[in-house]
Amino acid sequence: MMRQNRCFLQAMIIILIVALIPIAASAQLDGHGPDAWRVTGVAANDVLNARMGPGVDYPIIETFAHNERGLEQITCVPFFTMAHYQAMTEEELNRLPSRWCLMRSADMSKAGWVAQRFLMEDFPDESMAPATSETGLMPQGQVVDHAKDLVRELYERDFLAGLGGPDPLNPAMLTQYFSTEFAHALISRPPGASVLYGAQDFDGSVDEPVADPDTPILRGTTILHVDMMSFGRPQRATFLLRPDAAQAGNPLRIIRVEHEGWSFP
Repeated sequence: MMRQNRCFLQAMIIILIVALIPIAASAQLDGHGPDAWRVTGVAANDVLNARMGPGVDYPIIETFAHNERGLEQITCVPFFTMAHYQAMTEEELNRLPSRWCLMRSADMSKAGWVAQRFLMEDFPDESMAPATSETGLMPQGQVVDHAKDLVRELYERDFLAGLGGPDPLNPAMLTQYFSTEFAHALISRPPGASVLYGAQDFDGSVDEPVADPDTPILRGTTILHVDMMSFGRPQRATFLLRPDAAQAGNPLRIIRVEHEGWSFP
């Protein structure tokens, strides 16, 4: 279960020697992180500084391009597991510094520490191709898995936004998760509550997305449920996903979210 809370986290700093690490370790909380990352939020005439250690007091040793892609994430600090996080008090959480990540270029020629707020998941175009069994591109099981990954990432990214990462509900990022129509509706007439949690405030835990047991895919629409506990009360969010023809490649996107008593859009 993944606790959602917009607070900074802290634990031990683990220093890794890049040359001795054969593969990148995911910074996501439950092992479902992406294989690659890209630079975001840097002007086209600028670069992202990579430092010798996790903070601005360390010297710059490399730079990544403003649009660098395929970066591997070795680790991030503060380093934590969900057990560490859930054991910490609110006061302890609020005292923690912003998050930095040790990144390595795709060709492994350079590496350094960068502020996490300048990173976002980097998916190759083919991974965002239409994913419905009706198109014949993926069997039904893979469609459901693809949908789960997207919804899981949305909650994880919302959690990591509190650590200084990009906010998935920022207008510039909405179409990475939602259909074009959904994104426009969210910008033009935002609901009075969070589309992820069904309320203005949230304090609790979120379960893994699961497919509807009776109709995981109904007439081309994938149906997922996310159960959660907030302030000791059980809640459920239901996500409906379909390929979005308005986006290049018809990627699978969320078209509707349903909560108890209301839905959007």
